[in-house]
Amino acid sequence: MRSSWFRHSKILACYLPMEDEVDTWTLIGRAWRMKKRIFVPVIKKNFTMQFCELKAESKLVFNHYGLFEPQDGEFIAPRALDLVITPIVAFDDDGNRVGMGGGYFDRTFSFLRNRKFLFHPKLIGLAFSCQRVEKIAPNRWDIPVFSVIDETIQRDSGKLSAIFRKPH
Repeated sequence: MRSSWFRHSKILACYLPMEDEVDTWTLIGRAWRMKKRIFVPVIKKNFTMQFCELKAESKLVFNHYGLFEPQDGEFIAPRALDLVITPIVAFDDDGNRVGMGGGYFDRTFSFLRNRKFLFHPKLIGLAFSCQRVEKIAPNRWDIPVFSVIDETIQRDSGKLSAIFRKPH
């Protein structure tokens, strides 16, 4: 919450935590107090992920995966987000991540794969340090995160930073 990319963002996407994930409710509350708009993932029947606005008065319902989603609200295009906070099952220091296996994150942000700079939206993973692994062999469709934050340190990959600074 002290990072410049959080402070300067106006439109955030953030997951609603399951019991075994990093709790994001404090971050969401802080964002609301800072007058930021928060959007959360909603899984559609056609296996796509969209982002619906979460407000303090939003009614939450369980989807077919057992995840909370707003029952209704305004949707936003992924390209319009400033910052995306994503859960992680495993991560490495190169910004590679393993999610829950559905590929929703990678399909939704596939437009970032063909860009010269992966800055907008900025993709940030939240994890516990025990989820760090030495190396993840990414698939060609995987979208790396800009940074992973755990309870001990914020890891900005030197390798990713170099990629961000150089045109492809």
